[in-house]
Amino acid sequence: MSDYQRLLLVVPPLMRRSDAFDRAAALAKAKGMPLHIVAFDYLEGLATAGMMNEEALALVRQAYIEKHRDWLETQAAPMRKNGLTVTTEVVWVENVLDEILIHLKEQPFAMVIKDIEHESRLMRALFSTLDIRLLRECRVPLHFVDKTEHALPRKVVAAVDLSRPEDQYQGFNDRIVQEALKLAMQCQAQVELLYAYDLTSMQTEAEHLGRISFMFDSNLANSLHKAQSEAFRALADRNGIDPQACHMIMGDPSKVLTTFCKTHGSDIVVMGRVHHRGLAKYIGSTVERVLYKMPSSVLVITPEPTVD
Repeated sequence: MSDYQRLLLVVPPLMRRSDAFDRAAALAKAKGMPLHIVAFDYLEGLATAGMMNEEALALVRQAYIEKHRDWLETQAAPMRKNGLTVTTEVVWVENVLDEILIHLKEQPFAMVIKDIEHESRLMRALFSTLDIRLLRECRVPLHFVDKTEHALPRKVVAAVDLSRPEDQYQGFNDRIVQEALKLAMQCQAQVELLYAYDLTSMQTEAEHLGRISFMFDSNLANSLHKAQSEAFRALADRNGIDPQACHMIMGDPSKVLTTFCKTHGSDIVVMGRVHHRGLAKYIGSTVERVLYKMPSSVLVITPEPTVD
């Protein structure tokens, strides 16, 4: 196994250049890392063409793979002229998720970059998309690219969660902030720190404190708000975030995130795949709810594994 890290750009089987190419190239340049571009091909029509014998079908598939490989090399050529080390690969495989995980296990990639796949709500309700399955199973940072104004991010948002501190992965919020700061430094971008909180999280904390009621009293609500505000300021202070770049906003986290990024022209949000241990992590996370709604790209960080 090589001891140096690369960026992995996963591109769709159709030969179409997307914003993810430009983002991957810009990040590889900013980070000083090589870039590996891989296409996982599997076209149902070519996989199951019933009018051909196996030998003829294999030749057609190979011709398609060679054509795709040549196309990827054409996309890589200007990146190499710009000083980047770029390799390309085309793999014919039906189960893309398993193949991505094999790639990540065999080679030390620092980040996976891919376009968000905008499926219909019905399709997302009926089937788990590749993006969601990656979110649940991939431990390498995942950079989902949507429409981008700037190849290199100019405004980075670190989205943290300070609710239920007793159930948090230790140090995870700091890691999210540090990843955002590192990315911003590499890209010479601005950083904003955002914590979206809602009454539901306060109610949950009240229950943890033994104050279970339909409406907890205002004194307790004020106390919980004060505690979270102090924790937010402490998080910002120890990571050197300017107070003017700190935003603690009340509301549903998914709505706050999408509105904030739209009004602030954010290029990328750095957030955790899941913040809390226990049952909560099995019922969906904020990042799953906002992935297809965000007006910006998303960089998802996974907590370090812990020993129970």
